[in-house]
Amino acid sequence: MRRSPKAVSQVPLGGLLPVFLVVAGPFVGSFLGLVADRLPAGEGLVGGRSRCDNCQATLAPRDLIPVVSWALAGGRCRQCGARLSWRYPAIELAAAAVALWSVMLLPGWLMVVGCLLGWCLLTIATIDFRTFLIPDALSWPLLVTGLGLAALWPNTVLFDHLIGALVGALVVIAVGLAFKRLRKREGIGLGDAKLLAAAGAWVGWQGLGSVLLLAAGSGLLVTLALGLLGKGRGLDQPIPFGPYLALGLWLTWLYGPLSFGVW
Repeated sequence: MRRSPKAVSQVPLGGLLPVFLVVAGPFVGSFLGLVADRLPAGEGLVGGRSRCDNCQATLAPRDLIPVVSWALAGGRCRQCGARLSWRYPAIELAAAAVALWSVMLLPGWLMVVGCLLGWCLLTIATIDFRTFLIPDALSWPLLVTGLGLAALWPNTVLFDHLIGALVGALVVIAVGLAFKRLRKREGIGLGDAKLLAAAGAWVGWQGLGSVLLLAAGSGLLVTLALGLLGKGRGLDQPIPFGPYLALGLWLTWLYGPLSFGVW
């Protein structure tokens, strides 16, 4: 779906739906953190109380208030004193930012779509950053919903999005095969192929170039910055590409494909 913010009316933040989405953002982020922990481990998402990673103590309701509980506890477990990962408040704040970004830019029910897309991409980025894995349980539904939205969206050619999904997958597979032939080892996974296929389903083949350019550019900038800080990976070390593809898809869907005027 191709769209520019210039063609989308601004939405005031006084309505109930925008307020609900922004307030719900950190709580959704707390759940996304749970998904990011349990899904790669094959654990069930329904049932089972949240617990400390170190002592396995069940967290009380006062420990589950997004950001606030972590800050009041000094980033430590109340039971054992172990340091709690910064990723929990980070994903809660990021989910709130996704909601705020969506309601400020998108009209009507599209702000809900924007939140759901952003939250899904945030989960994918978090999981891939930690585990170098993009679960099919997230990428396949993302692909299907992208095609479904394209089918429902007025004046959108569904065929463009079908082609986008196919080309997205084939591009990553071709790059992966070429890398393996040149370097004699795996360089890019099928998870990235499925994610770029999902990107093509959301933005059509016309937006794939922008997704890849934004992903490659942001990935390069982060890698260079980490290198300057002395925290970079070696040239032979794997780098998760999913977070950068997720960012490229999010920006391209919100603002449309890049042009010579940037946007």
